[in-house]
Amino acid sequence: MGDLTSQSIFGEQSCEAEIVAKSDGIFAGAAVIKEGFALLDEHVQIILHKTDGDILRKGEVIAVLCGPAAALLSGERVVLNLIQRMSGIATMTREAVRRLDDEQIKICDTRKTTPGLRMLEKYAVRAGGGYNHRFGLYDGIMIKDNHIAACGSILEACQKARQAAGHMVNIEVEIETEEQLREAIEAGADVIMFDNCPPDTVRHFANLTPNHIKTEASGGITLESLPAFKGTGVNYISLGFLTHSVKSLDISMDVTLSNESAEECRYVNS
Repeated sequence: MGDLTSQSIFGEQSCEAEIVAKSDGIFAGAAVIKEGFALLDEHVQIILHKTDGDILRKGEVIAVLCGPAAALLSGERVVLNLIQRMSGIATMTREAVRRLDDEQIKICDTRKTTPGLRMLEKYAVRAGGGYNHRFGLYDGIMIKDNHIAACGSILEACQKARQAAGHMVNIEVEIETEEQLREAIEAGADVIMFDNCPPDTVRHFANLTPNHIKTEASGGITLESLPAFKGTGVNYISLGFLTHSVKSLDISMDVTLSNESAEECRYVNS
């Protein structure tokens, strides 16, 4: 098991390498670089030139690495896969915040994440200037259309949820019509989500909602349609595309120097 290529070619040989941005974007994944290579060999030394949330320009060096060649080349693909994905998410999030251009509305993610990578992907959203929605079904109550259909009404669903969860847990209700909005308000919802509603409807629903209730728009919102939601008055806009269909940022690792001994690190020791 392991990296047969690197184990076959390298003994005690060390090398230096640079992680380089191949396109413009926003960086996320500094801890992945540090911990990823440390798991393979504790002797790998790293100098980070960028921190999470920093702007990247094509050709800029993100990090300089020095250590056993086998460790650097064995970890290359896994580390790059993760930071490319995270940086792509951070870049998309920053662009969404820019296009909305409304400091009163927080851009949020969803649970539409890659299996096994939710923590990293949601961290990348924060690095890009966004905010996190629920991490799982366990950290908040969200009553959606199927819950309402199965239970019978918004009022009954909210009453049962409140009785079971207690007053410390927020209850969010998904609605599509003005009638549902009024029922959710009457039921005592803490947050009301306007699902698949156009900007004018979102603005109308937000105006009808009492100030003590938080509001959210979600569903069918694209990067292109996002600017139309500026000034609608909602507190949050949640966007699945931040994580479920984002393009990874192009980042590479290039070996810059080969040494006979792992103790010689030109960049790291200078």
